[in-house]
Amino acid sequence: MSKMNVTFKDPSEILDFVNTVSKYEFDMDMKKGHVVVDAKSLLGIMHLGLNNVIELQMYSEDCEELCEKIAKYAA
Repeated sequence: MSKMNVTFKDPSEILDFVNTVSKYEFDMDMKKGHVVVDAKSLLGIMHLGLNNVIELQMYSEDCEELCEKIAKYAA
């Protein structure tokens, strides 16, 4: 399992993020406080809000390529 903190400044960034992570087979969750949502769920991530630090949990050991693609959202 790998973890990364991300943040989004506007809804278009969330849409781009979801389109990117949806291409990967392994499961991912996003966590803010006690709320956990599927990282491939557009509405779930929007519920977590903008301009917040959100923890992304990736349930795979082979997620380096994904981390490079989403590095622009790193918090």
